[in-house]
Amino acid sequence: MIVVDGRGKIGGHVASKNKSGSYFRTKVSPVNPQSASQTTVRNRMSTRAQAWRGLTEAQRLAWNAAVSAFSRTNVFGDTVEPSGFNLYCELNNNLILAGEAAITSPPMPESVDDIIIGALSPAAGAGTITLAYTAGAGGSSVLLFATAPQSAGRSFVKSQYRYIGQFDSDAVSPFDLAAAYTAKFGAITSLAGQKIFVKTKAINQTTGQSGIPQSTSAVIAA
Repeated sequence: MIVVDGRGKIGGHVASKNKSGSYFRTKVSPVNPQSASQTTVRNRMSTRAQAWRGLTEAQRLAWNAAVSAFSRTNVFGDTVEPSGFNLYCELNNNLILAGEAAITSPPMPESVDDIIIGALSPAAGAGTITLAYTAGAGGSSVLLFATAPQSAGRSFVKSQYRYIGQFDSDAVSPFDLAAAYTAKFGAITSLAGQKIFVKTKAINQTTGQSGIPQSTSAVIAA
């Protein structure tokens, strides 16, 4: 049977519809640990929602009209557009994480200057973690995400990444992320043999657009 449209719960599944069309998903009960990081993200989204309500009607209409310039292809190959509110939140949240001021008018899409990441080098004995990369021309902030130490046999992570800091795309390589990593996950001095994953995402400092995320990993040396 093909479901063209539907709403509500069916057993362990939920049928609904959003801007991209109808969907069917497994019903889950979300975990809500209310961690400090989770609270920070929620507060940031609450601030953006309040700021959206504070825009003029003309500004909101401008964001709604700009969404076609920021369309993207989803995992199914369909072209989808964000809502004006979602576009406003996405670009401004990126700018806030990058240390830039929020914008009230939608920008025109621009290129995102990016780095090319190289070797990640964590060392337990020295307590150091550095990331080598080829610097870009400038104009972007590079958001830095990392995981807590994982099993050395692990080859893929997704939801384990946490934001730990940012640096300019034209900064001198290598970047020393030991202090930022330790502040988030603790020292690695006794964790030789475990693996760390790091991901970067460049953000245009004017528009808030993000580049293509890059990731790498390394086993912590003794």
